[in-house]
Amino acid sequence: MENDHPAAELDDALDSRLAQRLAGLRTERGWSLDDLAQSTGISRATLSRLERGETSPTANLLGKLCSTYGLTMSRLLGELEQQGARLIPRSAQQTWIDPETGFQRRLVSPPSRGFRMEMIEGALPAGAVIAYDAAPVRGMEQHMWMLGGVLDYTLDGVAYRLNPGDCLRFHIFGPTRFSCPGPDAAHYLIIVCEP
Repeated sequence: MENDHPAAELDDALDSRLAQRLAGLRTERGWSLDDLAQSTGISRATLSRLERGETSPTANLLGKLCSTYGLTMSRLLGELEQQGARLIPRSAQQTWIDPETGFQRRLVSPPSRGFRMEMIEGALPAGAVIAYDAAPVRGMEQHMWMLGGVLDYTLDGVAYRLNPGDCLRFHIFGPTRFSCPGPDAAHYLIIVCEP
């Protein structure tokens, strides 16, 4: 019998690999769930459900975990797949969707050994807001290029309004906030380079 929902199965497989990776990161460091809860501010129960794959993490939760582990979100998600190819067809570019906001994040050029930069395509629905409490990697360089829609981006307490064609380049040291005032989704490309 043919599968009627291949995309749903791919999402389930990604969620399962993500749950395993989150559990692995914690155990590699010898941390208990209580240790991780204290470091991230995420409840022990929520962390346990994430590691068992009973719930999908939101962008906010992944941001807190990445900050604690010192990983970019791309690096965390990129580690779920084998990388290294020169050509990355669109069909092989992993997409993650935030279950809370509908934010879509596609790894156009995922992290890979031998490459310091990565490229991410983002689409934030109208009215959606995502806030990160801390930089995943302090001093990380980013270049954000708006492809469509409008995005209000707050960095170090300064708000920037990005319109199609605008480019914002910066280093992240503290909290950030993405907000899409609408009426269309904010569509952008981010180039990330770890320090």
